[in-house]
Amino acid sequence: MIYPKDLTLTQWQFIKKTLDFDDRKRKYDLCIIWNAIYYIVKTGCQLRILPSNYPKWQLVYYYYSKWSNLELFVLLLTNLRETVRVKIGQNAEASLGIIDSQSGCYGNNRSLSGFDGNKKIKGITRHVIVDKNGFLLAVMVSVASFHDSKAALLLMRTLHYLLVSVKVILADRAIEEILLKKQKINLVTSFRSFYGPIIKKNFQTCTQKMDR
Repeated sequence: MIYPKDLTLTQWQFIKKTLDFDDRKRKYDLCIIWNAIYYIVKTGCQLRILPSNYPKWQLVYYYYSKWSNLELFVLLLTNLRETVRVKIGQNAEASLGIIDSQSGCYGNNRSLSGFDGNKKIKGITRHVIVDKNGFLLAVMVSVASFHDSKAALLLMRTLHYLLVSVKVILADRAIEEILLKKQKINLVTSFRSFYGPIIKKNFQTCTQKMDR
C-alpha cells in the first residue's frame, strides 16, 4: 500500500545519494524504513501502532535511533538547503539568520506542557533559526514557559556546533539583551546581532512585526 506522504523516487534518490546508502540486499528496503519514519512524523501516530504494511516498529526505531546518533538527518537538511540555495543563485552557506518562536497546544502530555504568559497558551514552544528564504538552520522544542532568551542561547550553541556561518541575526527585542551579552563574553565569536529596519536600494523599510 502506498500512502500519499510516501517519498517519490526522485526524493529517495536524493536521500540515498546524500547519505551514501549502499545497495546491499536487505529484508526491508531502506526506502520503506524511511517512509515509516516519515509516516510517524506526518501523522503523529505512536510508534507501536504503525500500519502492518510497514516493518515492525522495533526495526523502524533501530534505524531512526542509528541515523539520529550519526546526525544523518542534520547532514541531509544541510545538503538540501545548500543545494536549493545554489540553484536560486545564492551562496551555499547562509550569512543571515532570523530567530523566532511559536507556542502551541500539545495533546495531554503533562510532562511536556508549560504556560506561555505572554501568548496565554498552554503547551510547548518551537524555537527556530531560519535563513532569509525560510530554510531551517536550527530548531529546538521546549515547554511554553521556557523563555525565548534562554532558548536563543541554546540555538546559538547549536549553530556553533553545526558550523553554520551566520554573521547577522535578526531577532525581536525579547532576546536582544541576551544576544548582546553572549557576544560580549565571546561564547560565540562568529555572530553579531542586528536590530532595526533593513535598508536596501529600491526597498522601503518596514518596522511591523513579522508574521509567525
